Amino acid sequence: MSKDAGASPTKLAALVAPGDRIGYEGVWRTVKATTTDIGAMGGLFVRITWEEGGTERFRAGDELVTERARA
Repeated sequence: MSKDAGASPTKLAALVAPGDRIGYEGVWRTVKATTTDIGAMGGLFVRITWEEGGTERFRAGDELVTERARA
């Protein structure tokens, strides 16, 4: 996760877990489940199922903006 002052925390898609909150398409969504997938050219992808419904596929190395956990 990024520790730069003023920067939003990020996680690589390959490290995302259920319960993580991700800012995607201007909306905060909650990860329900993750699975891995191999693309047509052999690249590794992470398929995220959202608690709010639907799925999305990200390259394993993509950085995703995550919400800080509230203590």
